[in-house]
Amino acid sequence: MTTSRAAGTQTALITGASSGIGEALARCFARDGHSLVLVARSGNKLKALAKSLHSEHGVRVNVLPADLSLPGAAARLAASLKRKRINVDVLVNNAGVLEHGAFVKIPAPRHQQLIDLNVSGLTAMLAQFVPTMVERGNGRILNVASIAAFQPVPSLATYAATKAYVLSLTESLAEELRGSGVTVTALCPGITATQMLSGAIVANTQLGKLPGFLIGNVDEVAAEGYQACASGEVIRVPGLLNRAATVAGRATPKWLLRRIAGVFGRSAM
Repeated sequence: MTTSRAAGTQTALITGASSGIGEALARCFARDGHSLVLVARSGNKLKALAKSLHSEHGVRVNVLPADLSLPGAAARLAASLKRKRINVDVLVNNAGVLEHGAFVKIPAPRHQQLIDLNVSGLTAMLAQFVPTMVERGNGRILNVASIAAFQPVPSLATYAATKAYVLSLTESLAEELRGSGVTVTALCPGITATQMLSGAIVANTQLGKLPGFLIGNVDEVAAEGYQACASGEVIRVPGLLNRAATVAGRATPKWLLRRIAGVFGRSAM
């Protein structure tokens, strides 16, 4: 994974690859010569991206549309790759959804959708692919969490809770798999300029008032995630302000952190 020549024999599976951080990560892996398996619900977007990546970098790209929030989706995906005799060397769990607003105003099915994809789907992907990596004695995993994983976020309550799960699971697996040849990394970006953010702004215009310096560049975020995955870091928080916020958050008493988050969170509802 450290050089283009070495990476040519490796395959990276990227979920949520049709846009945003997932698409940017796909470009990072393609530039370094990885074969790719692109997964998302939108087959048309994946095919367009696959064509672009193959044209620009000459890499092999497989497109497998799937809704990973559905029970059994990860198992079906793994079975399909087994039939194609494709081994996954790098697993990037980027697929996720966000909902902004007061918890009581978000319909119950929407809360469940966040959990089904952000938690259940991600866990199912790990359960399908990590054992094989451990058997081979090598592999890399990149789980895309969020800076929201480090503290409660009123107005993003369910989303933040799902990302806290992702971060906790990543840290646990990183220790469980220490010495196995398999590394596990959590990328924890702050607010990033993606279609997910655009959709949230449409739903809540208060988010559109965020100052530009708080919004990260998607290509820079992806580049940091790629670098962290390649070097086997456990946690990577892109951006100086974001890193400072996480350090301050961990040093702040829980009761005070809740109060501060509450003031800002309620103002954004």
